[in-house]
Amino acid sequence: MHALDLPLAEPVSIAQRRKREADKLAKRLRHQVGKAIADFGMIEDGDKVMVCLSGGKDSYTMLDVLLQLQKKAPVSFSITAVNLDQKQPGFPEHVLPEYLKSIGVDFHILEQDTYSVVSRVIPEGKTMCSLCSRLRRGALYTYAEQHGFTKIALGHHRDDLVNTFFLNLFFHAKLSGMPPKLLSDDGKHVVIRPLAYVREDDIEAYAEAKGFPIIPCNLCGSQENLQRKQVKKMLAQWEKESPGRIETMSRALGDIRPSQLSDPTLFDFLALGRRGDGASPDAHAWLAGDATPATDTDA
Repeated sequence: MHALDLPLAEPVSIAQRRKREADKLAKRLRHQVGKAIADFGMIEDGDKVMVCLSGGKDSYTMLDVLLQLQKKAPVSFSITAVNLDQKQPGFPEHVLPEYLKSIGVDFHILEQDTYSVVSRVIPEGKTMCSLCSRLRRGALYTYAEQHGFTKIALGHHRDDLVNTFFLNLFFHAKLSGMPPKLLSDDGKHVVIRPLAYVREDDIEAYAEAKGFPIIPCNLCGSQENLQRKQVKKMLAQWEKESPGRIETMSRALGDIRPSQLSDPTLFDFLALGRRGDGASPDAHAWLAGDATPATDTDA
């Protein structure tokens, strides 16, 4: 048969192509979340995981992927979605309960009027995020303790981790970030960030493909001069000029070399290359040399 006589393959429809891309994206997200869970020991057998759901794209994606992984995970764990209704004016209270009922997941809606507190305490035009975060964290931690949750899952992603590093670097003069897993200051709660390896643009694409009922945050969304927004804008420009830079910086956060930095509490610089058995003079002895030496006219 002549090549021209062969039956032509049916053209791939736009819907088929979109489904194929969506399936590929979902598989990538499951792999990245699964790897983060394994790398940092985020979820163990018998864990009760409280998934904090804000109504934004990140937390919807986290919940959706965790529910998928739960079905085939090598350990058994429960998932409860918890939302904190902060009583913001115009907040659509019906959206999350309706969505969570539709997917059949266990959930609870906490109600606490943190909006009035923040609005009263923070002067107009000032950043609300710090106080809002503390109040929200306190409410969620209290609920987790009361109901025996062993892990608290937050929806911060790869870009958030990089942004936080530069935020601390530029505005707080310290090398620290947002770890994928941490123990709360009071030692009572283990916080995990399953999206630690996931790109924000992948989350945006996934949320759009899944059609999540997104609820925007109206409390602080109009504060355009937030330091975090400045850092995010800077990183977006870097990524535009050099695609892949954020991924490189993300990998760097997992490859720390204390001997190449300047923190004597992390690396023993005093012992490095020391000759003899004598101890080095302490800082006070060296600083004593800062005093202005006497001159002939001072005598």
